[in-house]
Amino acid sequence: MPAAVDDDVRRLAAGLPSLIRLGTSSWSFAGWRGLVYEAEHSESALARSGLAAYALHPLFRTVGVDRTYYAPVAAPVFAAYAASVASDFQFLVKAHQDVTSPRVRRSRTPRTAPSGQAELNPRFLDSGYTADAVVAPFVAGLGDRAGPLVFQFSLLSAGERGSAPAFIDRPHEFLRRLPRGPRYAVEVRNRELLTPQYRDALLDAGACHCCSIHPSMPPAADQAAFLAGAGFAEVIVRWMLHHRWDYEAAAAHYAPFDRRIDLDERTHSALTLLAVEAVAAGTPVMVIVNNKAEGSAPLTVRELAHRIHEKLVKP
Repeated sequence: MPAAVDDDVRRLAAGLPSLIRLGTSSWSFAGWRGLVYEAEHSESALARSGLAAYALHPLFRTVGVDRTYYAPVAAPVFAAYAASVASDFQFLVKAHQDVTSPRVRRSRTPRTAPSGQAELNPRFLDSGYTADAVVAPFVAGLGDRAGPLVFQFSLLSAGERGSAPAFIDRPHEFLRRLPRGPRYAVEVRNRELLTPQYRDALLDAGACHCCSIHPSMPPAADQAAFLAGAGFAEVIVRWMLHHRWDYEAAAAHYAPFDRRIDLDERTHSALTLLAVEAVAAGTPVMVIVNNKAEGSAPLTVRELAHRIHEKLVKP
């Protein structure tokens, strides 16, 4: 069952423009008792059965699906997700990591490259594999509840990346070969890739840049400036990690994710302005928040919603 929601949250949700979608990265956190869920449940139980309660929270009109990054899921799994939420709810889904990883580490097999590094990945930017194993079940299962399909390129070494122009050409051609119709977005973790060529490549392929709020990337305000005037069809943000921590340290510091411990004023201010300016231009906005951003994603969403609402009411 969903947690009780106070009148302030309901007013905030009612006052936000429909162009703005806020949500969290996944929904299966036992520490969200009283914030999202009425009672405490195991993470496995919430992963199986918590989505319907999550989607009843007035501020949550989207959610990130991360499990698809580690292995593709079949259309019936997506269809079950879609059946758990209202018709105006949307999912942001991460594409399988094999599509965006130049090398792979197969823990289940002893095969490695002669240098001792991971094997070269034959599925890297393979549009045929992506169309069949990633895009097709995503479209068939989620239907009109499908939001952006995000291709996340983790931090690449200089050897894996090469020069920025040479690297950008490869995802550009990959995106152009994918089936038309779904909303595609690209998330990078190498700040040197944020160039006019990268922006033009995404626009030409009909894709969007996904702003990653992550220590390896420029601050939110700088990424917002990069987007300004570009003409992307939507604004997509994944607020992943506080700048003070790496992933493991943040998880240990913030668990069980029931309190906001660190206020990231700089990011709140930048995303508030980005959202308000996008709405003024008629551009949809989707912001996905991770627990590792400030300590508790539901509370960060509430704070961001409050700031956006206040700015819209009192510009």
